[in-house]
Amino acid sequence: MEENREITVLAGLVNWAVTILCWVYFIFAFLLFFSWFYILAFCLSRNRERSFQYLNHQFFKGFLGLLRVLVPARQWRIDQRIAKIRGSIIVCNHRSYLDPLILLSLLPRSKTIVKTIFFKAPVFGWLMSVSGYLPATSDGKNGARMIKHLENMGTFFEDGGNLFVFPEGTRSRGTDLRVFYRGVFKIARMYHRPIEVLGLSNTDKLFPPGKFVFETWKQDIIRMERIGCVNSAVRTRRVSVADLEKEVRQIFQKSSMFAGAL
Repeated sequence: MEENREITVLAGLVNWAVTILCWVYFIFAFLLFFSWFYILAFCLSRNRERSFQYLNHQFFKGFLGLLRVLVPARQWRIDQRIAKIRGSIIVCNHRSYLDPLILLSLLPRSKTIVKTIFFKAPVFGWLMSVSGYLPATSDGKNGARMIKHLENMGTFFEDGGNLFVFPEGTRSRGTDLRVFYRGVFKIARMYHRPIEVLGLSNTDKLFPPGKFVFETWKQDIIRMERIGCVNSAVRTRRVSVADLEKEVRQIFQKSSMFAGAL
């Protein structure tokens, strides 16, 4: 009993130590190193949006690299094909706040849809705005921002950019993908873009929803796989939003990662 208590206390201390080190990176790596590159990009770059997206990519690549070193018990198996995706819409299930960070670390040219409230955050909101991220709502000022970005999405896709989206709209506790937000499928149909479907598992075990600290001691595998693509239907015939949603659901349903979830 006493030994189990000591192990629990030790595990808790390690969890807090790893969490603090990650926050130290998040704050001080940005303030002391990356902030200067963001300022230079804002002042000198001909394409601020693209430069900021690349800096976001490098920043979170460093963060995830640090996390892997600090948490050796968690194995990472990331499909190498994901980093090669270009000019596509990426749809992935959502388990943890780590999920968008993983995709940002893999994709040097990417946008995503973000909760509107985050655009109001000091510095962070400005970074997201300049990076071209889209607000989740279309009211007032955010509506104007959304329309502006949607009008330029064609050029963004042609330039190799990706839009990644979690169609559930929120983190799911399990593999419950019954509720999809259809905006992503409207964008796919509007710009005739392929939809790459990714499956993700176990990020919620490393960084559980509702908790502040990382869970570092348990051994498991964090997976992100390319499980399918809706391509020919988008390009060769006019399809409805419902048709695209149905095809994406079928891809999830056929994947062993989501057996029985839909």
